[in-house]
Amino acid sequence: MADSQPDPGEGKGAEPRALWKRLAPLAALAALVALVFALGLDRYLTFESLSANRALLLGWVAEYGAVAALAYIAVYAAVVAMSLPGAVFMTLAGGFMFGAALGTAYTVIGATTGATAIFLVARTALGDALRSRAGPWLARLEAGFRDNALSYLLVLRLIPLFPFWLINLVPAVLGVPLGIFVLGTAAGIVPGTFVFCLAGAGLGSVFDSGEAFSVGAVLTPTMIAALAGLAILALVPVVYKRVKARRGDPA
Repeated sequence: MADSQPDPGEGKGAEPRALWKRLAPLAALAALVALVFALGLDRYLTFESLSANRALLLGWVAEYGAVAALAYIAVYAAVVAMSLPGAVFMTLAGGFMFGAALGTAYTVIGATTGATAIFLVARTALGDALRSRAGPWLARLEAGFRDNALSYLLVLRLIPLFPFWLINLVPAVLGVPLGIFVLGTAAGIVPGTFVFCLAGAGLGSVFDSGEAFSVGAVLTPTMIAALAGLAILALVPVVYKRVKARRGDPA
Protein backbone atom coordinates (compact mmCIF):
# COMPACT_ATOMS: atom_id res chain seq x y z
CA MET A 1 0.00 0.00 0.00
CA ALA A 2 1.48 3.32 -1.09
CA ASP A 3 2.29 5.88 1.56
CA SER A 4 -0.04 8.86 1.54
CA GLN A 5 1.70 11.97 0.36
CA PRO A 6 0.77 15.47 1.58
CA ASP A 7 -1.07 17.58 -0.93
CA PRO A 8 1.41 20.23 -2.15
CA GLY A 9 -1.42 22.71 -2.49
CA GLU A 10 -2.60 22.21 1.06
CA GLY A 11 0.17 24.28 2.66
CA LYS A 12 -0.22 27.03 0.09
CA GLY A 13 -3.92 27.36 0.78
CA ALA A 14 -3.63 27.13 4.55
CA GLU A 15 -1.40 30.18 4.88
CA PRO A 16 -3.75 32.65 3.12
CA ARG A 17 -6.69 31.26 5.10
CA ALA A 18 -4.81 31.72 8.36
CA LEU A 19 -3.87 35.27 7.33
CA TRP A 20 -7.46 36.12 6.45
CA LYS A 21 -8.71 34.62 9.70
CA ARG A 22 -6.28 36.83 11.60
CA LEU A 23 -7.11 39.99 9.66
CA ALA A 24 -10.89 39.45 9.44
CA PRO A 25 -11.71 41.26 12.75
CA LEU A 26 -9.60 44.24 11.69
CA ALA A 27 -11.28 44.33 8.27
CA ALA A 28 -14.73 44.17 9.88
CA LEU A 29 -13.84 47.02 12.21
CA ALA A 30 -12.55 49.12 9.31
CA ALA A 31 -15.78 48.45 7.41
CA LEU A 32 -17.85 49.63 10.39
CA VAL A 33 -15.83 52.83 10.64
CA ALA A 34 -16.33 53.48 6.93
CA LEU A 35 -20.07 52.88 7.32
CA VAL A 36 -20.31 55.33 10.24
CA PHE A 37 -18.69 58.11 8.20
CA ALA A 38 -20.64 57.20 5.06
CA LEU A 39 -23.93 57.56 6.94
CA GLY A 40 -22.76 60.76 8.61
CA LEU A 41 -23.30 59.36 12.10
CA ASP A 42 -20.14 61.06 13.34
CA ARG A 43 -21.95 64.42 13.20
CA TYR A 44 -23.89 63.42 16.31
CA LEU A 45 -20.68 63.20 18.35
CA THR A 46 -20.41 66.94 18.86
CA PHE A 47 -21.14 69.45 21.61
CA GLU A 48 -23.67 71.17 19.34
CA SER A 49 -25.57 67.92 18.88
CA LEU A 50 -25.70 67.41 22.64
CA SER A 51 -27.09 70.90 23.11
CA ALA A 52 -29.71 70.43 20.38
CA ASN A 53 -30.89 67.04 21.72
CA ARG A 54 -30.55 67.58 25.45
CA ALA A 55 -34.28 67.44 26.20
CA LEU A 56 -34.63 64.21 24.23
CA LEU A 57 -31.67 62.59 25.99
CA LEU A 58 -32.81 63.58 29.46
CA GLY A 59 -36.29 62.30 28.61
CA TRP A 60 -34.87 58.91 27.63
CA VAL A 61 -32.92 58.67 30.86
CA ALA A 62 -35.98 59.59 32.93
CA GLU A 63 -38.25 57.15 31.11
CA TYR A 64 -36.00 54.14 30.47
CA GLY A 65 -33.42 54.35 33.28
CA ALA A 66 -31.26 51.22 33.17
CA VAL A 67 -31.92 50.64 29.46
CA ALA A 68 -30.66 54.15 28.71
CA ALA A 69 -27.54 53.46 30.78
CA LEU A 70 -26.86 50.20 28.90
CA ALA A 71 -27.38 51.95 25.58
CA TYR A 72 -24.91 54.67 26.60
CA ILE A 73 -22.32 52.06 27.61
CA ALA A 74 -22.78 50.19 24.33
CA VAL A 75 -22.44 53.34 22.21
CA TYR A 76 -19.38 54.45 24.17
CA ALA A 77 -17.77 51.05 23.72
CA ALA A 78 -18.45 51.21 19.96
CA VAL A 79 -16.97 54.72 19.69
CA VAL A 80 -13.78 53.61 21.46
CA ALA A 81 -13.51 50.31 19.58
CA MET A 82 -13.79 52.14 16.24
CA SER A 83 -11.40 54.89 17.45
CA LEU A 84 -13.89 57.59 16.48
CA PRO A 85 -13.06 61.18 17.52
CA GLY A 86 -15.90 61.51 20.01
CA ALA A 87 -14.77 60.12 23.37
CA VAL A 88 -14.57 63.54 25.05
CA PHE A 89 -18.05 64.40 23.84
CA MET A 90 -19.39 61.06 25.03
CA THR A 91 -17.87 61.56 28.48
CA LEU A 92 -19.42 65.01 28.79
CA ALA A 93 -22.74 63.55 27.65
CA GLY A 94 -22.47 60.83 30.30
CA GLY A 95 -22.07 63.42 33.04
CA PHE A 96 -24.88 65.50 31.60
CA MET A 97 -27.34 62.59 31.40
CA PHE A 98 -26.47 60.57 34.50
CA GLY A 99 -24.59 62.93 36.81
CA ALA A 100 -20.93 62.89 37.80
CA ALA A 101 -20.86 59.64 39.81
CA LEU A 102 -23.00 57.38 37.61
CA GLY A 103 -21.66 59.03 34.47
CA THR A 104 -18.12 58.15 35.56
CA ALA A 105 -19.07 54.54 36.31
CA TYR A 106 -20.87 54.03 32.99
CA THR A 107 -18.11 55.75 31.03
CA VAL A 108 -15.36 53.65 32.60
CA ILE A 109 -17.27 50.47 31.77
CA GLY A 110 -17.93 51.54 28.18
CA ALA A 111 -14.43 52.87 27.55
CA THR A 112 -12.75 49.80 29.06
CA THR A 113 -14.98 47.47 27.03
CA GLY A 114 -14.25 49.27 23.78
CA ALA A 115 -10.53 49.52 24.53
CA THR A 116 -10.39 45.81 25.33
CA ALA A 117 -12.13 44.98 22.05
CA ILE A 118 -9.63 46.92 19.92
CA PHE A 119 -6.77 45.54 22.06
CA LEU A 120 -7.84 41.98 21.25
CA VAL A 121 -8.31 42.78 17.56
CA ALA A 122 -4.87 44.40 17.37
CA ARG A 123 -3.22 41.54 19.25
CA THR A 124 -4.78 39.01 16.89
CA ALA A 125 -4.25 40.90 13.65
CA LEU A 126 -1.02 42.81 14.27
CA GLY A 127 0.84 41.54 17.31
CA ASP A 128 2.48 38.38 15.96
CA ALA A 129 3.13 39.86 12.52
CA LEU A 130 4.88 42.96 13.87
CA ARG A 131 6.92 41.01 16.42
CA SER A 132 8.15 38.60 13.76
CA ARG A 133 9.37 41.47 11.56
CA ALA A 134 10.64 43.96 14.15
CA GLY A 135 13.78 42.15 15.29
CA PRO A 136 15.39 41.83 18.72
CA TRP A 137 14.86 45.46 19.74
CA LEU A 138 11.09 44.90 20.03
CA ALA A 139 11.69 41.84 22.18
CA ARG A 140 13.75 43.92 24.60
CA LEU A 141 11.15 46.68 24.65
CA GLU A 142 8.42 44.09 25.15
CA ALA A 143 10.22 42.54 28.10
CA GLY A 144 10.82 45.92 29.75
CA PHE A 145 7.25 47.03 29.26
CA ARG A 146 5.75 43.79 30.54
CA ASP A 147 7.88 43.91 33.69
CA ASN A 148 6.16 47.15 34.68
CA ALA A 149 3.09 47.00 32.44
CA LEU A 150 0.55 48.12 35.05
CA SER A 151 2.58 51.16 36.13
CA TYR A 152 3.26 52.23 32.56
CA LEU A 153 -0.37 51.80 31.56
CA LEU A 154 -1.52 53.87 34.52
CA VAL A 155 0.84 56.67 33.52
CA LEU A 156 -0.30 56.60 29.90
CA ARG A 157 -3.96 56.60 30.90
CA LEU A 158 -3.63 59.28 33.58
CA ILE A 159 -1.81 61.90 31.52
CA PRO A 160 -3.94 63.00 28.52
CA LEU A 161 -0.97 63.52 26.20
CA PHE A 162 -1.26 60.41 24.05
CA PRO A 163 -4.28 59.48 21.89
CA PHE A 164 -6.53 56.96 23.60
CA TRP A 165 -6.59 54.73 20.52
CA LEU A 166 -2.79 54.59 20.41
CA ILE A 167 -2.59 53.36 24.00
CA ASN A 168 -5.04 50.60 23.04
CA LEU A 169 -2.75 49.38 20.25
CA VAL A 170 0.77 49.62 21.69
CA PRO A 171 0.21 47.23 24.64
CA ALA A 172 -1.26 44.69 22.22
CA VAL A 173 1.90 44.77 20.10
CA LEU A 174 4.10 44.57 23.20
CA GLY A 175 2.34 41.47 24.50
CA VAL A 176 0.79 42.95 27.64
CA PRO A 177 -1.48 40.38 29.34
CA LEU A 178 -5.20 40.99 28.93
CA GLY A 179 -5.89 41.22 32.67
CA ILE A 180 -3.20 43.87 33.19
CA PHE A 181 -4.52 45.86 30.23
CA VAL A 182 -8.10 45.83 31.54
CA LEU A 183 -7.05 46.77 35.08
CA GLY A 184 -4.67 49.51 33.96
CA THR A 185 -7.24 50.98 31.59
CA ALA A 186 -10.15 50.95 34.03
CA ALA A 187 -8.15 52.34 36.96
CA GLY A 188 -6.16 54.82 34.92
CA ILE A 189 -9.09 56.60 33.28
CA VAL A 190 -11.14 57.09 36.44
CA PRO A 191 -9.69 60.48 37.52
CA GLY A 192 -9.88 62.13 34.10
CA THR A 193 -13.29 60.63 33.44
CA PHE A 194 -14.65 62.01 36.70
CA VAL A 195 -13.34 65.48 35.84
CA PHE A 196 -15.12 65.50 32.47
CA CYS A 197 -18.30 63.96 33.86
CA LEU A 198 -18.34 66.60 36.58
CA ALA A 199 -18.06 69.24 33.87
CA GLY A 200 -20.79 67.49 31.89
CA ALA A 201 -23.10 67.51 34.90
CA GLY A 202 -22.96 71.31 34.83
CA LEU A 203 -23.62 71.69 31.13
CA GLY A 204 -27.29 72.49 31.71
CA SER A 205 -26.43 75.94 33.04
CA VAL A 206 -24.02 76.47 30.14
CA PHE A 207 -26.77 75.62 27.65
CA ASP A 208 -29.23 77.92 29.38
CA SER A 209 -26.80 80.84 29.44
CA GLY A 210 -25.78 80.39 25.83
CA GLU A 211 -22.11 80.53 26.75
CA ALA A 212 -19.46 78.79 24.68
CA PHE A 213 -17.85 75.62 26.03
CA SER A 214 -14.33 74.37 25.43
CA VAL A 215 -12.32 71.39 26.59
CA GLY A 216 -9.62 73.80 27.71
CA ALA A 217 -11.98 75.02 30.41
CA VAL A 218 -11.95 71.51 31.90
CA LEU A 219 -8.26 70.65 31.56
CA THR A 220 -6.95 73.58 33.56
CA PRO A 221 -3.25 73.74 34.54
CA THR A 222 -4.22 72.76 38.07
CA MET A 223 -6.11 69.71 36.85
CA ILE A 224 -3.27 68.65 34.56
CA ALA A 225 -0.82 69.02 37.44
CA ALA A 226 -3.04 66.83 39.63
CA LEU A 227 -3.20 64.10 36.97
CA ALA A 228 0.57 64.35 36.48
CA GLY A 229 1.02 63.89 40.22
CA LEU A 230 -1.01 60.68 40.11
CA ALA A 231 1.07 59.51 37.16
CA ILE A 232 4.26 60.07 39.16
CA LEU A 233 2.83 57.99 41.99
CA ALA A 234 2.12 55.21 39.49
CA LEU A 235 5.83 55.15 38.62
CA VAL A 236 6.92 54.60 42.22
CA PRO A 237 6.94 50.78 41.87
CA VAL A 238 9.14 51.05 38.76
CA VAL A 239 11.65 53.29 40.53
CA TYR A 240 11.62 51.00 43.57
CA LYS A 241 12.39 47.93 41.45
CA ARG A 242 15.29 49.64 39.73
CA VAL A 243 16.79 50.93 42.97
CA LYS A 244 16.58 47.48 44.54
CA ALA A 245 18.11 45.91 41.42
CA ARG A 246 21.08 48.30 41.49
CA ARG A 247 21.70 47.43 45.11
CA GLY A 248 21.62 43.75 44.26
CA ASP A 249 18.56 43.08 46.42
CA PRO A 250 15.59 41.08 45.12
CA ALA A 251 12.77 43.36 44.02
